[in-house]
Amino acid sequence: MTLAEFAPAKINLYLHVTGKRGDGYHLLDSLVVFAGIGDSVSVAPAEHLTLAIDGPMAAGLAADSSNIVWKAAEALAARAGTRAGAAITLTKRLPVASGIGGGSADAAATLRALERLWGITLPAADRHGLALSLGADVPVCLAGRPARMSGVGERLEPVPALPPLWLALINPRVPLSTPAVFKARQNCFSDPAALETMPRDAAHLAALLAARRNDLTAAAISLAPEVATALAGLAACDGCLLARMSGSGATCLGLFASAEAAAGAARTLGALHPGWWCESAPMLT
Repeated sequence: MTLAEFAPAKINLYLHVTGKRGDGYHLLDSLVVFAGIGDSVSVAPAEHLTLAIDGPMAAGLAADSSNIVWKAAEALAARAGTRAGAAITLTKRLPVASGIGGGSADAAATLRALERLWGITLPAADRHGLALSLGADVPVCLAGRPARMSGVGERLEPVPALPPLWLALINPRVPLSTPAVFKARQNCFSDPAALETMPRDAAHLAALLAARRNDLTAAAISLAPEVATALAGLAACDGCLLARMSGSGATCLGLFASAEAAAGAARTLGALHPGWWCESAPMLT
């Protein structure tokens, strides 16, 4: 019996840095959605825990206890008090260190898959705490639906129904370290910026988002100028309603009202920059 879980790309439609705790963790306010493109995790019964990694972005990833997938499996087993093993396969399609939560999504998919394989049902608070212990983005990835994320990632709130929209995702294949981006940013903070109204359509949502920002963009550009090139390229594409960086970068997203326009943007930028990762996908609702 092999069980599989999809690990969709996590997209920050806006990201405000609202403060900093005494322990050094930053406080955030972000509208998070998920794209119909991502990694996948499959699990099968085994005597011991093993991890194999394949897929186009597998190079350089360690298939050992340093991998967040392995850490998620060990943490779940410890929390549930089980000695069960599993043969885990991670198929890696998302760029590494790219601001779209690939590792966090992989950890969340691992938790979901192993819960099913091992027949584990944790209390909601324990499950949430376990996810948070693995990383700030893991709780929202475990929930797997659009949400307003705040605090250090532990507070999740439902958001108004979002209209259908499509994403062009562009990564110049320059990895960015999240701690390095936070270190490079100006030490100032923004107000929270929840959506006050229900967006009517993709254009209305883009207009609402235009009044918000990704507060890490300037810092990311200072470390990887290619981010500015990707944003400018997206903004110049036909039908692009909004161009913005996701997370700490370097992936940038363009919002589009149609699948054809999003795919056209990805093709155009892929042709201009053959070494870049350029994909299109629907936003999952």
